[in-house]
Amino acid sequence: MKQHICDRVAALRKMMKEKGVAYYYITTADYHASEYADDHFKEREFMSGFTGSNGNLLIGMDMAGLWTDGRYFIQAEKELEGTGIELFRMAEEGVPTTLEYLERNMKEGEVLAFDGRTVATRLGTQMEEMVNKKNGKVFYQVDYVDVLWADRPSRKCEKVFALDEKICGKTVAEKLDMVRESMKKNNCTNLVLSKMDDIMWLFNIRGGDVACNPVALSYAVVTEDNSYLFLQEKAVTEELRVWISSQPVILCDYEDIMVFLQEKKWSGTVLLDKENISYAIYKVIREQAEVVLGVNPTELLKSMKNDVELQMMKEVYLKDSLVVCRFMKWIKENIGKIPMTEISAADYMDNLRRETEGFLDLSFPTICGYKENAAMMHYQATKDNYKELAPEGMLLIDCGGQYMGGTTDVTRTFALGPVTDEMKKHFTAVAMGMLRLLNGRFLYGCTGRNLDILARGPLWDMNIDYKCGTGHGIGYILNVHEGPQNVRWRFLEGVKEVPLEEGMVLSNEPGVYIEGSHGIRTENIMVTKNGEKNGDGQFMYFESLTFAPIDLDLIDISIMERKDIENLNHYHKDVYNKISPLMTEEEAAWLKQVTREI
Repeated sequence: MKQHICDRVAALRKMMKEKGVAYYYITTADYHASEYADDHFKEREFMSGFTGSNGNLLIGMDMAGLWTDGRYFIQAEKELEGTGIELFRMAEEGVPTTLEYLERNMKEGEVLAFDGRTVATRLGTQMEEMVNKKNGKVFYQVDYVDVLWADRPSRKCEKVFALDEKICGKTVAEKLDMVRESMKKNNCTNLVLSKMDDIMWLFNIRGGDVACNPVALSYAVVTEDNSYLFLQEKAVTEELRVWISSQPVILCDYEDIMVFLQEKKWSGTVLLDKENISYAIYKVIREQAEVVLGVNPTELLKSMKNDVELQMMKEVYLKDSLVVCRFMKWIKENIGKIPMTEISAADYMDNLRRETEGFLDLSFPTICGYKENAAMMHYQATKDNYKELAPEGMLLIDCGGQYMGGTTDVTRTFALGPVTDEMKKHFTAVAMGMLRLLNGRFLYGCTGRNLDILARGPLWDMNIDYKCGTGHGIGYILNVHEGPQNVRWRFLEGVKEVPLEEGMVLSNEPGVYIEGSHGIRTENIMVTKNGEKNGDGQFMYFESLTFAPIDLDLIDISIMERKDIENLNHYHKDVYNKISPLMTEEEAAWLKQVTREI
């Protein structure tokens, strides 16, 4: 039994009983709806022991359940074992959502409580409506876990810095004009932002308050005439203060946001993104002004990279692809000759990045999974739990960096020695799917849901699927996951779906995950481009940013169609032509061999 988790749940239930609360809901998010939260905000992890980046916990007087997505089913099952917390596998047949569970099980007049600062408006309002139908109450101005968490880490506060306008492509004033134009189209005169990467993009600043994500705890308010930026006081250097004074921005204290929202004399309507603004903020503003629930215009504008950003990203991805090539050469030549573990292999990759010009940080902790560990999509080796590598089986490594000029993400799976025929077939189908999507042509108006079948098709032909999306947006010196663009087959309520626009950067990462056996993922990053425009419409295509070899030792050519072989050979020709000029003569000779035509 994981007694410390059981004790925490018991202590929470005692507090709930004293407060008259039937259910307490705990999210993964911070106050800004972030996918990745700093340690200070990891209440769900503290209460459940589950360490994944997505999951929500519901505690009742006689139940405890954790909801997470397919990336984490294997991991969550292991981490929840012995805690008494039931795993609810999101989006699986017959599994209710948290809201559906509450609708079925809450009794008349009962109380649901949660910290409204960490719950998005969409879910908060849905819960409020559901509880009202049962004549119950919602307590949203509470944080019971904070009372129990005696050694809670303090809130992070790193220095904020401004980016050189030369690498941003647009000034703050130009971006504010773009945002206000979008606000007008939505018939709104005010916009409140709490999504940190949107705020960083809008004001051309970066921070360090979330590991691997160069963002700062912040809020922003944009009106017709002014813009207000709320930062932690200790995060503002004198240099930044001087820079902000030259911008069309009014600097405010992060701690004053709620008072500002309560006391501001709002003129006109206020646009709030129901997925990215907290329920607590929504409730405050709704009492003061007319609220329009829509989508942050900053999110779409940020996703369409301008020419300067794209040129910087292309240069960064060449350097980052060189890192992957050098890692592949090193591990292929040294496996079985020197001691290696999942941890030492990840460290080698990380150090190659750290030695690369312009490197700032990793874009996420490197995932390095050997054999069956790779079947856990977001597996993390630790000093107490890792595998030694041997000249057999497959190694999956998913990694990326933050550079002054771009954010990278790439996954490759390597044969370290003999593998089964099944593994080769699975690997080849993944490579075929990735390259089919990369080489896809489509009409403007398509979303990622229209295109997902290109990547997933070869696996579906084998009656195999992977329990996650195929692609996500990539930030520019920002979060490695961003929206609203994505590639997935399933419709999910609340998940944004937009037409793919020129300049959108996406990941392309099909995979196979066989529990207890192996995991495979091949991931390239690609940018959406406009192609030919004719009487049938605007055709579009993708251009690869990633140029790293696909391991030919794992290719089973017998299951490939002629077009798939051509796709692989063409891609490898591009890899050699773009990366070999950056290499030594010895490295280039090696690259020539591993990108040879098949």
